[in-house]
Amino acid sequence: MTRTVLVAGAHGQVGQHLTELLGERDHEVRGMIRDESQVEDVESLGAEAVVADLTASVDHAVEGCDSIVFAAGSGGNDVYGVDRDGAINLLEAAEESGVDRFVMLSSMGADDPESGPDALEDYLIAKAEADERLRRSGVAHTIVRPGELTNEPGTGRIRAAESLKSGDGDIPREDVARTLAAALERDELVGETFEILGGDEPIDEELETVGSR
Repeated sequence: MTRTVLVAGAHGQVGQHLTELLGERDHEVRGMIRDESQVEDVESLGAEAVVADLTASVDHAVEGCDSIVFAAGSGGNDVYGVDRDGAINLLEAAEESGVDRFVMLSSMGADDPESGPDALEDYLIAKAEADERLRRSGVAHTIVRPGELTNEPGTGRIRAAESLKSGDGDIPREDVARTLAAALERDELVGETFEILGGDEPIDEELETVGSR
């Protein structure tokens, strides 16, 4: 099924992989960015660029989309303003416009922020609160929580489970993007929240296991 997908954070490291990948899967992709200077980069990935700020109105970015993948991040600069409130702002626009699918890039540790490193506690709280708001929405959703991210080439193989051991590996950003794209296309993952790390199983096969729980 071809979707019209808005990628929030299309110029980020995961977002660029995801934007290009969704286009290769024959979806119509709209890459949401905050800075006009990033338009050319996003268009080179095969997407329509749309400039919007998560802390302001995003209605024009959402209009005409049936699916959203939230892959944006504050980089630690404004975790509550972007990672929580920005995600919720986009979700509320999605609810208003009738978007029927929302995939959230979250983080391992969001279920128990106090148990993580002190430096990440606010970030994990922000992600947890955004995830909870998504769960309470009426939008069909999937929440994907990767562990530590690397820039190594993707392998196309992961581990996925409701809960994985913190510190027990990492995952290339490219494979996170592949997982987000696959999750968007799998109806059996609606309502699921799961964690991912690098592993031995092909992504599609591992996600089949998650969806059959």
